[in-house]
Amino acid sequence: MTVKLSEGAIEALTKGSEVSNPVLQLVNIRKIDGGSGPVRFRLMMSDGLHTMSSFMLSTQLNYLAEKNQVAPNCVCMVKRSVTNVLKDGRPVVIILDMEVVKPADEVGGKIGDPTPYVEGQSKAPPPAAPVPASRPLQPQNGSDGKELAKGPMNRGPSRDFGKKPMNAPSTPSGTSKVVPIASLNPYQSKWTIRARVTNKSTIRTWSNSRGEGKLFSMEIVDESGEIRVTGFNQEVDKFYSLIEQGKVYYISKGGLKIANKQYTSLKNDYEMTLNGESTIIPCEDSQDVPMVQCDFVSIADLEAREKDAIVDVIGVCKSVEDVTRITTKTSREVSKRNIQLMDMSGKVIQVTLWGAEAEKFDGSGQPVLALKGARLSDFGGRSLSSLYSSTLMINPDIPEAYKLRGWYDKEGHALDGQSMTEMRGGGGNSTTNWKTLADVKNEHLGHGDKADYFSCIATIVYMRKENCLYQACPSKDCNKKVVDQHNGMYRCEKCDKEFPDFKYRLMLSANVADFGDNQWVTCFQDSAETILGQKSDYIGQLKDSNEAAFDEVFQLANFNTFVFRNRVKLETYNDESRIKVTVMEAKPVDHKEYSKRLIMNIRKIAAQ
Repeated sequence: MTVKLSEGAIEALTKGSEVSNPVLQLVNIRKIDGGSGPVRFRLMMSDGLHTMSSFMLSTQLNYLAEKNQVAPNCVCMVKRSVTNVLKDGRPVVIILDMEVVKPADEVGGKIGDPTPYVEGQSKAPPPAAPVPASRPLQPQNGSDGKELAKGPMNRGPSRDFGKKPMNAPSTPSGTSKVVPIASLNPYQSKWTIRARVTNKSTIRTWSNSRGEGKLFSMEIVDESGEIRVTGFNQEVDKFYSLIEQGKVYYISKGGLKIANKQYTSLKNDYEMTLNGESTIIPCEDSQDVPMVQCDFVSIADLEAREKDAIVDVIGVCKSVEDVTRITTKTSREVSKRNIQLMDMSGKVIQVTLWGAEAEKFDGSGQPVLALKGARLSDFGGRSLSSLYSSTLMINPDIPEAYKLRGWYDKEGHALDGQSMTEMRGGGGNSTTNWKTLADVKNEHLGHGDKADYFSCIATIVYMRKENCLYQACPSKDCNKKVVDQHNGMYRCEKCDKEFPDFKYRLMLSANVADFGDNQWVTCFQDSAETILGQKSDYIGQLKDSNEAAFDEVFQLANFNTFVFRNRVKLETYNDESRIKVTVMEAKPVDHKEYSKRLIMNIRKIAAQ
């Protein structure tokens, strides 16, 4: 089958005319080193009548050349392109989207007898479509490859795909035309883009030896791509209050530089910095500008991704933990909240939200959550953490969310899901690994090389009052048992010091039971205080002064029910092996959440 090329397309493209999906043949391809910037590929294309060497692949299509999917003689359909003009008037066609319709090995050779295109020397009648006038073009023969490498980055008329070019009212005299984000680069001088703000940060401040200042950043998107934009100091004052997340704006004259991929997951080799010449004007006609661009990764596939990778994920919020406050290494308090996210792979991963996002997040109703730009961690297997630049979307209006909602309501709700985040001791980790006390024994939890972690709902049925308290070192970071010197001093071997006093600490041994079995557990300070409902210092005072009141504390604590998060490990002592269960956290039962989980279990059993 012979492929028919779009004769006359090259002439139309160079003059900025609209050409719908032209079919062209690749005659030659040349790699151009971008120096400190990305590598670019320059193409010579043929439409059967003419050839022209002033085609450039946009950097997001570099993979076509690097994987040899485009090679000399192959036939391609150019789906999207934009024409820029160099300062000397030469046109450069930037290919934004292209499909190989016939590989090179299936094409016998050059199609037709094309000649190099020169303005005013067309060897065929002009195409039927009206061709607007353009600047005089210079001959293509002997053109400089280095200047063409900069070509897509120079000013000149550009086109919003398939539409009449728009004059942006924000530009001086309205002469600059709207160009796609994908065509921006550091070598352009005058341009205007029309884009939607998908994420807007708070204002941050800094102070160092060079001075102090403030900044904010935002992420913007149009139908060709997305880019990160940062404003400093005066630009913060000028633009921050103007910009609203979700709105569309005309943006002109920002500086472009190579993007720092450590701070952004956007698929753009460049990032923008606002300056004194920048303008941002609201755009009322915004229906055709996309809301957000996400490249979602299946939760199951995260296991194969590198640590610290920046990824986009979407899933159903299966469970939510309470907000906690932690103190960072810089002594700053910050809020955090852990949630469990599950997608159609059946895998569950822990996602940590920070700051305001953690405080205002509402996980009721198990919403669909899309997180753009989360950082992947290997803490506890695999887990995700939101970043300063992350975008959080709850029940977003996108096809992936509707598909996921339908799957979860129909069958996903009956799945426990396989967690990719291991249960660990310490505050705020996952409580989704629910087990009964019988499961702990039947599944031989704790018999492996590492300890296992599980959560259960159980009732206190007995506590050993004997030896539940010990005298500990009063130092802030030391809980070692002290030795009474019988001279009014207490010695801590760890600190190698003597103290005139001590502090009481709890180490409570308790028997807990659920509907199927019972288990002895060890509860240390925090969990023991939760169970007993009193602080260890007060309990110690009662033991020394009021034995009846001391006994009453334990009587009142009996037969209360808690949610326990536990560590279980098989330990050997004097050649005798036994399972040791340590309570990492005890908290009151949230009966609403407990009822939801029971209903899910009933649905799961009913579906079997």
